[in-house]
Amino acid sequence: QVQLVESGGGLVQAGGSLRLSCTASANIFTLNTISWFRQAPGKQRDLVATIATSRTDYADSVKGRFTISRDGAKNTVYLQMDRLNAEDTGVYYCRADRWDRATMSLIDYWGQGTQVTVSS
Repeated sequence: QVQLVESGGGLVQAGGSLRLSCTASANIFTLNTISWFRQAPGKQRDLVATIATSRTDYADSVKGRFTISRDGAKNTVYLQMDRLNAEDTGVYYCRADRWDRATMSLIDYWGQGTQVTVSS
């Protein structure tokens, strides 16, 4: 079992920045991928950014504005969000997956989410 705890959300004006943190209870280098998702009110949960061993990927809507990174010593993945706009408002969730040898499958783990509100 892997616990994920997000932090860093809050209220920010359009054009501002926030940095979200996702701290895992396991060594993050034992995880396959770690991603950030967001869910706006009344909408589905969408993938924002992913970090894996040798790659990072971003949704088109955040490319050039958001940066995902990790600190292995702290078992933490960050999402630096710059030039925020109202469309970035939502609950941001951290998700990790890990290969389970007993079931020969990837198992997903989710955090509880952190609210980001961008005022225009």
